[in-house]
Amino acid sequence: MRRFFYTLAVVGFIAVCNCSRIPENNDPVLGIWVRTDLNDDIAKNTDSPISEEWIFNDVYLGRYHQYSENEVVFLTDFRWEVVDDVYTISYSQGDLPPVKVSLKHSSDSEMLQLESGEVFAIRR
Repeated sequence: MRRFFYTLAVVGFIAVCNCSRIPENNDPVLGIWVRTDLNDDIAKNTDSPISEEWIFNDVYLGRYHQYSENEVVFLTDFRWEVVDDVYTISYSQGDLPPVKVSLKHSSDSEMLQLESGEVFAIRR
């Protein structure tokens, strides 16, 4: 009887270990993307650029940072998903609406492009 429970425990352990593996995600959006804009209000006074950074990770999550003068002024997490080569970024905090972008390649860079054709961010 002892041998039966030992064998059952080993089989159960192996089954749990095999079921808990996360599939590898090699999506081309993984990495750090940036956008630097000149905020009109700040530009009038200090000429300080506002920059934004999105860090996409392989478990469909990420971190968004907004910087002013190299200091973080806002940060939040986001979820992302891809359907038919369109990425949807949904923020967890703030009043930021979901954003839909597509990955575009040019000869010298990669960019995320809004549905309107505007550049959303470039790969750092």
